[in-house]
Amino acid sequence: MPAGRLLSMLLLLQTRGRLSAGQLAAELGISVRTAYRDLARLQAAGVPLYAETGQHGGYRLVEGYRTRLTGLSGGEARALFLAGLPAPAADLGLAEEVAAARLKLLAALPAELRDQAARTAAVFHLDAPGWHHEAPAQPFLTLLMDAVVAQHAVDVGYRRWRAPQEVRRRLRPYGLVLKSGTWYLVAASGNAGRIATYRVAQVRDVTVTTERFARPAGFDLVAHWTAYLAEYEARRFTASATIRLSAEGLARLPDLADPAVVRAVAESSGEPDRDGWVEATIPIENVRHAGQELLRLGAEVEVTAPAELRRAMATTVAALAHRYGVTASGAPDVSGPPTPPPPDQDRRPPR
Repeated sequence: MPAGRLLSMLLLLQTRGRLSAGQLAAELGISVRTAYRDLARLQAAGVPLYAETGQHGGYRLVEGYRTRLTGLSGGEARALFLAGLPAPAADLGLAEEVAAARLKLLAALPAELRDQAARTAAVFHLDAPGWHHEAPAQPFLTLLMDAVVAQHAVDVGYRRWRAPQEVRRRLRPYGLVLKSGTWYLVAASGNAGRIATYRVAQVRDVTVTTERFARPAGFDLVAHWTAYLAEYEARRFTASATIRLSAEGLARLPDLADPAVVRAVAESSGEPDRDGWVEATIPIENVRHAGQELLRLGAEVEVTAPAELRRAMATTVAALAHRYGVTASGAPDVSGPPTPPPPDQDRRPPR
């Protein structure tokens, strides 16, 4: 019987108040019978725990009883210091509060755990944004966080990809998500309460209204975001293309292409031909996006299908040749620039 489980049960009762044996069992991943045995062990150890009978009964601690942090393991103490990461806290305007909380936690820990936690904080740093990407300005993040916590609807001006680009919305903000250094707002809009995702950096203005709202009883931000990502992955590739890659293009592919494209090439490509080129079928989002991505490989890739994508690639290459005054034969190009292909609707997440 792990002592850590008893401590977890005690902390659950301390933070949530009354809980039934069934609820404790579900939280801790144990049987109801084991939960009853653990509750009895806590009582035998002198924890002031009592049971309330009736339809809404359960177990609770005597009013005013609080346990101390001396039950933390070394790993748990280190994890707590990793949880209060400074960059996201600063984004939300909570840098000073997080620093103060860390100091209070340090003061409450035994000396050995205090040293472990401090060493962990000194050797770990989170820099969430990817390389070659500046963190976008998001002056309304703190205001949106306040609205999320207070459950106040907000009126926002928002710039999106498709026309009309500048729109106004009344949103009921359900939560904020930080992904790869970018903040997203998950919110419901309209009478139907459709839940959508908005990039915070694309918000142009915010007015917090007096309208209050209640989140749906079954809404779970983590579960919603996980489902959103799965749905996005399922719908973002709308077609496929057949390409040829040189040995150099194949070697550079993992550094320049989407992981889904890299996997598709590995799974569908056959043996190289006499010139060392391989043919593969890859998923694409749309013609415009695929053309932009494949051009990163330069002359090390050739599109063979669909014809629309091949034409788009050829049009772009011809426009580049004209821009630099070169024709296919190497003679100066005196013709006008080709007409670029029409843009496709972008299916990527809010940017």
